[in-house]
Amino acid sequence: MIFIILSYLAGVLLVLITSMFWIRRQKTADESGNHSRIQHLKTLKTRHETASDLLELVQIDGAGAWPPRTDFESWPSPLRPYHDIYSNIIPLLSTAEPSLDDAVNKKLVGDFRSRMRKMLAERINLAHVKEIMAAAEAGKWDVFPRDAYNGFYCCIAVSRHAYRWGTIPVVEFAQREQVLELPPELDLPWDYLQRNFGVTAASGNNTANVLLNINKRGEREYKINVAMSSLIKSSEETFFRIFLDIEVSPSIYQAFPIYYEMVCAIISYEDNNRVTCLKYLESISFRLRRLLRLFFENLIESRVSHSVWLSYVQGFQAWGVGRIVNGEVVKYDGLSGNQVLIFQALDAFLGMDSYLSDEQSNRYIPVNQRKICHSLRKHSFRKSAQANGYIKIEYGFKNIVNHLRVWTILSYYSLQIDC
Repeated sequence: MIFIILSYLAGVLLVLITSMFWIRRQKTADESGNHSRIQHLKTLKTRHETASDLLELVQIDGAGAWPPRTDFESWPSPLRPYHDIYSNIIPLLSTAEPSLDDAVNKKLVGDFRSRMRKMLAERINLAHVKEIMAAAEAGKWDVFPRDAYNGFYCCIAVSRHAYRWGTIPVVEFAQREQVLELPPELDLPWDYLQRNFGVTAASGNNTANVLLNINKRGEREYKINVAMSSLIKSSEETFFRIFLDIEVSPSIYQAFPIYYEMVCAIISYEDNNRVTCLKYLESISFRLRRLLRLFFENLIESRVSHSVWLSYVQGFQAWGVGRIVNGEVVKYDGLSGNQVLIFQALDAFLGMDSYLSDEQSNRYIPVNQRKICHSLRKHSFRKSAQANGYIKIEYGFKNIVNHLRVWTILSYYSLQIDC
């Protein structure tokens, strides 16, 4: 009898614990409120193109969520060696005592690239890779789910950057290179990936190298200076976490509510509901101020050391070489803070021209990000509010602009590097 009672109590306890865990997990999964925002966008998509374009970004590039879902573990088996190769080769990339001897550096870069080419040739079956990439391009996402596709995009991007430099800190020999031929194992999938995301550069970009570089545990999956000092590793982690946390940290810092409220502000204004529109502008201003605090609190010497930032952290994300296109050398730049979606979207919402040229945008900004920014710019109502004398709405925009001005000034001084 006692055994039956104890068994019953144990069963009840298990149910309670399971229920608590499920509730907590559900709360964690939607604590940002993004799920409810996405559901609301679905009801708005037929009403306004900004809602439709933002929803498309979420459903396609985000694999049904935002921040984007990524999966680094469930890739089709022919692709899994890419992950292992990066993990095995990356400890050899950085050096604690860089040489100034050109011949030494040339050999160092050459040896790294040779080792990486050998590993790729031995472990990657290009025919199988092509088959999988072609299936995804044909829309067969059951073969290669979008979250896994996102993770693979990141892996190939950072692998290309590792091969590009061959050693960190970057050396003058590598910087002088004009054209670089990458291994076919890195070129073939890259062509498919870039077509899917609608970008053309040989280099990576902020989306591939940074935004998608986070696993289900909330950790950066592909790190750079894994065998270096704690100063270098912590500076790398802090710097790239800033740009990740814009999208993935708790809701008060997330960018997605700002994108969503931009859409709602536009719809409210066009519905002549200026009271609701103003509330959205005030919320955007509040969220932006909190989001920019991430930069102010972390872009400081004690968090990101100027002595190692350019050489060990940022240098990896550059590119600086070209490829032959129609008989001419086309050179690519690599990553830039100007590629970050929140700043692109804010410029568009404010009716400002993009900092990037159309050519640069086509190279580095995924097409669905370009589409939502185009829609936001097309429907910007800042000038209309000024022309109609809507003082409160003008003031709402002014607050947003002022936050960005302060950010621009402080970020400029924060990133002055002691060369």
